[in-house]
Amino acid sequence: MTAAPKNMRPLPGADLIARGLTDLNARRETAEALLVSIGAPRLRSLGFELTSPFDSPEHRLYRRLAQEKGNGAHSAYNALVRRLVSFERAAQCAS
Repeated sequence: MTAAPKNMRPLPGADLIARGLTDLNARRETAEALLVSIGAPRLRSLGFELTSPFDSPEHRLYRRLAQEKGNGAHSAYNALVRRLVSFERAAQCAS
């Protein structure tokens, strides 16, 4: 599994994406792996190699957050998606 740009560490949300890529590769269904699965099409177009993203990641992530955060699931879901989009935009500018 490789990532582009070469050094994604300073990009916003890189910590989430790195954990998500690791978890997805290990087939661990974590919030981070589901987030990377949501972003799979755009991440691939940016040069990331993703192995078998989870099916229906949006629903699975929301369900997971609802179990963990109850009424705060909607806000948590939106915050994670915003971090994903921020990372994708920054990675596109850095490539």
